Amino acid sequence: MKISKEEVLHVANLARLEIDDADVERFAGQIGTILDYVDTLKQVDTAGVAATSHAITLTNAFREDEETGHLDPQTALANAPEKDEGAFVVPKVI
Repeated sequence: MKISKEEVLHVANLARLEIDDADVERFAGQIGTILDYVDTLKQVDTAGVAATSHAITLTNAFREDEETGHLDPQTALANAPEKDEGAFVVPKVI
């Protein structure tokens, strides 16, 4: 499916994106390729296939939330790149 430059610019405007002319050409081609692939997928017979939310069966891999002991300061700081007086030293952000 071919998408026009005007359609690319319209979508970019809706998304409040500024794109230059070279990118408009490139995105038109890429979006066209994606839409062609979607058209290909539409041809797949999915009759009788149950709707799913995932391609594979997933189970919760989280552990039970159980209270445990805390790390002592030496263990907590063992791999710290920089430490001072029992605390992590991090770069100043302000």
